[in-house]
Amino acid sequence: MAHYVLLSNFTDQGIRTIKDTQKRAEAFKAMASKSGVKVHTLLWTLGKHDVVVVAEAEDDIAATALSLSMASMGNIRTETLRAFDTADMAKILAKMA
Repeated sequence: MAHYVLLSNFTDQGIRTIKDTQKRAEAFKAMASKSGVKVHTLLWTLGKHDVVVVAEAEDDIAATALSLSMASMGNIRTETLRAFDTADMAKILAKMA
């Protein structure tokens, strides 16, 4: 499974309906589960991003489909980062010339 970090910011619509953010987070987790994506952490944050999610997915296609599905609802804009754990990094370093 590949790791991903999703950095999200509320849209105007998302901030107008901020009181529903916890309900939307639970719906996102359910959507992720149905898509085969495991959400490890979902946090509301201060600073540049409003919400940060750490998740695992089978591949980039599953992670991207989930990210686009979430963004298409109009409440957030998301940047998805592919992340690497220690085992992945060891493989990467082993392939270096």
